[in-house]
Amino acid sequence: MKNLRIALDWTANTNHTGFFVARELGFYADQAIELTLITPADDAYATTPAKKLELGQVDFALAPFESIISLHTKPKPVAVKAIAALLQEDLSAIVALASSHITRPGELDGRTYASYKARYEDSIIQQMIVNDGGKGDIQLQYPDKLGIWNTLLTNAADSTWIFDNWEGVEAETAGIQLTKFRLADYQIPYAYSPALMATQAAIEQNNALYNAFLSATKQGFLYAKANPEEAVDILRQVVPERDRQAIDLLKSQTYTAAYYGDESNWGKMDASRIQRFVDWLHEQGLENTPPDVQNLFTNELIE
Repeated sequence: MKNLRIALDWTANTNHTGFFVARELGFYADQAIELTLITPADDAYATTPAKKLELGQVDFALAPFESIISLHTKPKPVAVKAIAALLQEDLSAIVALASSHITRPGELDGRTYASYKARYEDSIIQQMIVNDGGKGDIQLQYPDKLGIWNTLLTNAADSTWIFDNWEGVEAETAGIQLTKFRLADYQIPYAYSPALMATQAAIEQNNALYNAFLSATKQGFLYAKANPEEAVDILRQVVPERDRQAIDLLKSQTYTAAYYGDESNWGKMDASRIQRFVDWLHEQGLENTPPDVQNLFTNELIE
């Protein structure tokens, strides 16, 4: 058995269901793979998933696509590639409580935003406000990452960035009304999130192994899509106790699985979509020398 390790981008949730289903049902074992899933709760997000990959602590990391771009453009570049996108559409949103009476991004001027302090995040939020006619004059806060959602619920911040299929479903489960802003609606061409990435060197050295890993992973995600109740029973064993109590897991699973893709396109990424995001970062002055998109991702391990 070959042990492979993934650093997840968050505590276990319905973006990740396929990994847990594939492990529980023996799809990885069928490929002689033993999978270890590491969540940020293990170290309170002291080290990001991308950094764990850079340090060689894991074989794969889950992160927004901008983390891949960032690793390529840091002073000491790290050659990594996205090898699969877990969702075919962007399910994230910038949100405010409906009770705050914030109805559009331009009204976030002078209000507070709880940030994950990702490299491009604050600039993306500011530009979204500007694109809606505001000044981009938002007050940024940097709480503990795993507590950011709670800052919104307790009115410690006016807005933050969520996955609508997770925190959004939690809000719906609790009867909390949110006002949501999608980046695409405000001329921001976002790429994939979360994306599964590995180093280029490891891809070259373990091509057959990684192909087998992705084959089993695809099997897990598509099984979860076809069998949502069974998938939720498996996921329920690994999600934090708080989430088990607060979130309608079946509703979240059904919502999320609609965007996993299918037999023909699971995990696959579109070069033009990535190019648009890279170009946008360059146009905004967030990247002076944008990397070649072909160095940022590959569909070859899926195909």
